[in-house]
Amino acid sequence: MGLWTLLEGLLLLVNAFAILNEDRFLAPKGWSFSEISASGRVKSMKGQVLGLINAIQYLRVPLIALNLIVVTVKMISG
Repeated sequence: MGLWTLLEGLLLLVNAFAILNEDRFLAPKGWSFSEISASGRVKSMKGQVLGLINAIQYLRVPLIALNLIVVTVKMISG
């Protein structure tokens, strides 16, 4: 496994976090960011993961550009 494969795997993981919908998927399971911030447990592991998901969702435009670069490189290199 090379560095390129590892980076592609991380990109797929970030893409998965970017498409999560808080209202449809996270809130019914008790993973709502507003619920965590209201209880004051933002420093917990659950709060940190929700903060990461929230931050990734704001970076969708650079993520689209990164995906285009990876797809282009894969098309050229085979």
